[in-house]
Amino acid sequence: MRKGSIKRTTEETDITVDLNLDGKGIANIDTGIGFLDHMLILFASHGQFDLDIKCKGDTFIDAHHTTEDIGIALGKAFDQALSDRTGISRYGTIILPMDESLVMVNVDISGRPYLHYNIRSLPHNLGHMDSQSFQEFFRGFINHCRIALHINLLYGHNGHHIMECTFKAFGRALSQAVNCDGTGEIPSTKGILD
Repeated sequence: MRKGSIKRTTEETDITVDLNLDGKGIANIDTGIGFLDHMLILFASHGQFDLDIKCKGDTFIDAHHTTEDIGIALGKAFDQALSDRTGISRYGTIILPMDESLVMVNVDISGRPYLHYNIRSLPHNLGHMDSQSFQEFFRGFINHCRIALHINLLYGHNGHHIMECTFKAFGRALSQAVNCDGTGEIPSTKGILD
């Protein structure tokens, strides 16, 4: 079983993450931020990852620290579960619609963190979240999972739909990339993904 378990405590947040890459999409999420919970449940469900996240954060300030730190802890859990990346497909791509919104997400589990984040037209707040915090979530994730992630909003105008579409697409593209391809080899001509 490919699993990751992370405990991360700072002066701003106290987070536990338990992840099973080969799950059924079962999610138990309690971040203290309802909209973020909703997005992470969608991510786990569409990626077919079993995911437990518990966080106590300084949300009395705002959602920024909690959102960024959950991205960091979740990225570390994926990195741990993937180990040396033996046998994974490595790449994932999806173009996903939701009502008027269309989002493309591309993943390369390359060992080299890179984020291209092209989401525009969001309202300032989604639920009780500053929508800018989502970019920090993805940046925290890619830096600690060590992947290249390209997120492009092709079109859309409803902020809720755009972010829901993004997290569903992220889950599905990442699921493709972590899928075992049956070769039992590291998918790199260098023999290492680092």
